[in-house]
Amino acid sequence: MRSVFSDLRSSMSNPEFWALSSWLDIVASYRRSRMGLFWMIMPINVYVWGVGSFFSGIMGKGLASFAAHVAIGVTVFRLLNSMIMESTGVMRGSQSFILDGHTCLTDFVLRLLAKALFYVGVALPVIAIAMVIHPQLHVWGLLWMVPAFALVLVNALWIGLSMSLVGARFPDVSQLTGSIFIFAFLLTPIVWSADMVPAGTLRAKLMLLNPLYHLIECVRAPVLGEPLSMISVQVVVAMAVVGWVLTAWAYRRYARFVPLWM
Repeated sequence: MRSVFSDLRSSMSNPEFWALSSWLDIVASYRRSRMGLFWMIMPINVYVWGVGSFFSGIMGKGLASFAAHVAIGVTVFRLLNSMIMESTGVMRGSQSFILDGHTCLTDFVLRLLAKALFYVGVALPVIAIAMVIHPQLHVWGLLWMVPAFALVLVNALWIGLSMSLVGARFPDVSQLTGSIFIFAFLLTPIVWSADMVPAGTLRAKLMLLNPLYHLIECVRAPVLGEPLSMISVQVVVAMAVVGWVLTAWAYRRYARFVPLWM
């Protein structure tokens, strides 16, 4: 039976396939466009300076104090969204490689993670500008941002691995996750602030039950000088521990069936 950790070690020691193919996927996606890779920076700019400006006006906040809130929130959400959405179809999209038998299943999920991290890198200049104009930026919070983002990646990887197995077995799950994430974006405080929701209300309870909220808050709150709830830290750490335990079990139990499901 295959171990997810042994396969990850094998994939990490030979990154040529998943690292290069992630870059080729990006290049192929934009090669027919006249403006090419320039379109990669458009979504983050639209959200931060367009949508952020609109909602900051509704909430009576200045864009300078709200742009970083949106920029970090959108970037982390987009990373998690792409990992979950694309992982549900990554095994079936890589059917020829899987049936060939010369690659680990972890290669395909790492390819998605590498691709998502590339988009994070593209968003960094916009995030930097938004953080510079933020009136209450906490420099010490930047030090916390590094381990917090690493913890997000740890969670994103086990989520991608588990969802790739689910998607290989049930092809229709990708349609379900697409519908769920439309609601998840609205439920997560990205273009609105968590302090807008009255405590004890149904909306507040739904927000606290939303794991995306805690993942984003762990990265964003310390940098912007906002209070970071220990509940968010505990939820993110618990997700990582429990998630990897369950993923390791599921991978050992079901990874060998993926070629048959193809």
